[in-house]
Amino acid sequence: MTSPHFPPAETPSAALAGVTLRYPKGPVVLNGLDWQLLPGQVVGLLGRNGAGKTTLLETLLGLREPEAGRIALFGQDAARLDDAARARIGYVPQHSDLFESFTPAQLLAYFRSFYPRWNEAKVEGLMSRWDIDRDKPIRKLSGGQKQRLSIIRALAHEPDLLVLDEPVASLDPAGRRDFLRELVGEVLDRGATVVFSTHILSDLERVAFNIAFLSQGRIALQAPLDELLEQVRAFTGSVTEMAALMARLGVPPLKRTALQAGRERVLVRLPADAALPEGVAAERLNLDDLFTELT
Repeated sequence: MTSPHFPPAETPSAALAGVTLRYPKGPVVLNGLDWQLLPGQVVGLLGRNGAGKTTLLETLLGLREPEAGRIALFGQDAARLDDAARARIGYVPQHSDLFESFTPAQLLAYFRSFYPRWNEAKVEGLMSRWDIDRDKPIRKLSGGQKQRLSIIRALAHEPDLLVLDEPVASLDPAGRRDFLRELVGEVLDRGATVVFSTHILSDLERVAFNIAFLSQGRIALQAPLDELLEQVRAFTGSVTEMAALMARLGVPPLKRTALQAGRERVLVRLPADAALPEGVAAERLNLDDLFTELT
């Protein structure tokens, strides 16, 4: 594997550089991907079905080995983490990996033995608030209860990096809101890093301070959601007009889409203090529009 150099900066909770991975006898899923997750960030990962979101999160955690590139967690090689670094990570996979014959009480007692930093008060509070029977076999719990139990298990040892793959898919709207408040609390109270994938865009608008768009094996764009909604604009005109406008604005296009009759639609992220030339019309985009355009 190659080992690209990470520039000096605040030590990221996770950093991927030049990561490439393909399925056996299949297409490239991650294609020279660069990505950094910093302490105190909540990042919502967006991508179309089949874009590779689960593969990316598994690769980030060292559960899949890429063909090329480097992955570091807390400054350590993800493939050779020491026990202290492993204890700083929490993970909720898309599909439950709970021990179905255990009860929740037995499951949590088992995992508690692996973590020196285990917050029993948090566990008890969430078990009570989310109404999970401690003594019922896990196989008899509903899908939503199993998902909540997976989340409790991941939160219990107060990880510094929390990775969640579609964590709210089985929860009702009230359950999703409660869970998302818990995620924000993890960041505000302890400065943790949280990254989660979801297809429910309204949830991202509630809590994701940053949005990352996965497209064609790369992170096409990552930025705070409020900045994206304020700064990203779409312009439509002839190819010549758009080329002149881009030169005048001095910013590279995020995306160009060819239209009929020699016209095109150009997506641009403007600087915060940018002023549009007089007479130029710009279209604002919401999160649904950004998802459609950038993924």
